[in-house]
Amino acid sequence: MSNPLRTFRLIWSQVPNAWAAVSEIITGRGKSTARTLLVAVLSSAGVVQAAPTGEQVVADAGSNGVNAITQAAVQQGALTCAARINQVSNFLGFGPQAGAVLVMPSSQPDQRLIPLAMEVPMEGGSAYVSATFAPNQANGCGAAYDAVVYWPQKCEAVATQQFTGLKRAGQMKTNITLLDGGPATKVFLMPAGSGCVSIKKEVVL
Repeated sequence: MSNPLRTFRLIWSQVPNAWAAVSEIITGRGKSTARTLLVAVLSSAGVVQAAPTGEQVVADAGSNGVNAITQAAVQQGALTCAARINQVSNFLGFGPQAGAVLVMPSSQPDQRLIPLAMEVPMEGGSAYVSATFAPNQANGCGAAYDAVVYWPQKCEAVATQQFTGLKRAGQMKTNITLLDGGPATKVFLMPAGSGCVSIKKEVVL
């Protein structure tokens, strides 16, 4: 399973043709009624979509590298960002042990922001990941995500053990330490009780 603490662009170069699989479901799936769905709750078994009428539509988890999150987005009319959603959610660790909520706009899903929330298992707990996908960007579909993790260690130890290679950029104001990973990646470390919370923010360029 991918670690949401790693930077996206390092993985990107290893899967240059990963987007191609999405076209197989874009041309062959999608009912018009699915565009009105507001929320899709996803699990390893498939996608349970809550329709306005109260009925449930269940889809299998998919094949050809297309995961359940991407299938739900495509079925609801989000075609422009389908490839990016598949790529980013796979990188962030969506799999049999992860959970996700995809929040779709009630109209024009291919022209509006698409938020995604995920719970990704990690050693000793879970990471909360919040991603947003934006169509009609210079790169086709832009994306950004925050990965939030609680660590039992102090923030100083988290910085040196979990985020080696990132430059310490000082304090934001009083308590939050900023680590700089370049123009697209920042990590914020915030003391929490006896431990530390890390928030990794990355823009997918």
